[in-house]
This record gives sequence, structure tokens and C-alpha cells, in this order.
Amino acid sequence: MMVSFFDQFASPLYLGIPLIAIAITLPWVLYPTPSSRWINNRLITVQGWLINRFTNQLMLPLNMGGHKWALLLVSLMIFLITINMLGLLPYTFTPTTQLSLNMGFAVPLWLATVIIGMRNQPTVALGHLLPEGTPIPLIPVLIIIETISLFIRPLALGVRLTANLTAGHLLIQLIATAVFVLLPMMPTVAILTATVLFLLTLLEVAVAMIPSLCIRTLLKFMPPENV
Repeated sequence: MMVSFFDQFASPLYLGIPLIAIAITLPWVLYPTPSSRWINNRLITVQGWLINRFTNQLMLPLNMGGHKWALLLVSLMIFLITINMLGLLPYTFTPTTQLSLNMGFAVPLWLATVIIGMRNQPTVALGHLLPEGTPIPLIPVLIIIETISLFIRPLALGVRLTANLTAGHLLIQLIATAVFVLLPMMPTVAILTATVLFLLTLLEVAVAMIPSLCIRTLLKFMPPENV
């Protein structure tokens, strides 16, 4: 029995070894490897169609030069969605509830876009720190604000993803506990509570898709020349 509801977010141990590495590696085993044949089975066909749709939607905010990032970004999006969906199963662990993992993905990608933009077109990249037509007295203040906004963006996206997943898992556990407690005493109330639990589970499935929105949001606010 868990001492605290937050114990579900601690990395499970086996013989003193953290099992988070297995939770991170497992999603790649679930996807079949595409073959070189013209005609594939239905599973690989559906998988290819979904990946193509993901790629089209994800690459919309980027110019043609940024399409070389498609493999990295689509792989990251599918990986995050998979581990989030697996985390909704009973007796599983969701690695993305750890802020360190989310920041480990967010900071390198964000830093890469900033560095590439500074290298390719430094004048245009720095120009985004100062909106056009800004009054002269406000120039120093706006530069400071835009710089802080640029550096805090990956932290904000990582914290938002972690908070959404953590809050959703806690609500599911709290409501499920309430259903078991109310079932022998007030069956009608327990059924209504179970209905709320089912609707919340559907909402959590939608929340599992948030990583793709975070990636698109990060790309949307990046200047086009950065990619």
C-alpha cells in the first residue's frame, strides 16, 4: 500500500536498480519495422499513414529549411505520446511526470534553434528581441523582457507538461479511491463517480497528446530563420 499519492511518481526500483530506463526504452519495441516491400500489412500501412499526417501537421509552422528537422521532431513526438499513453495503464510508470526528463528534451532542442539562428542570421535573430516601432524610452525594458521570455520558454513548456500529467494522474487515483470507498455504502453515488472517472480518463488520453502541442508551440514562436 502506498504511503502517499505522490509515490506513484517515484521511479520504481528492482534490486536497487531504477526501472525508468526500461520505461523509456519499451515504446520503441512496440512499433513494427517497415519493410521494403510495396505491399505491407495493415498495421504498417496505418502506422505509415499516421506518421505522414503527424509530419504534415508538425512541419506547417516551418519553412522548407526547417523540414530537415522532421525525423527528429516526429520521432520525439511519437515517443512522448507513446510513453504517456502507456502511463495510463494500471501498475505502470510515466517517465514524463519527471521534470528532469521533460527539461532534458526541451532545453537541447530550444538551445539548438537559438544557436542555429544566431549563427545563420544573427542580425535578424537579435531583431526579434525588439518589436518594430518601439518608443526609445521603452527599448531597454522590452529587450530585457523579450530576453527573459526567450530563455524561460522551455522551462514553461516543460513545467506545463509535467503539471498536466501529474494533476491528471492524481485526480484519477483520488476519484478511483472514492469509487471503491463509496461502492458498498452508496452504490448510486459510486456509479456517478465512476462515470466522472471514465470521462476524466478520456480527458487524460487527450492530455497525453500535449507533447505534440508543446513541440508545435515551441516551433511556432521560434523565428523562421532559426531553423
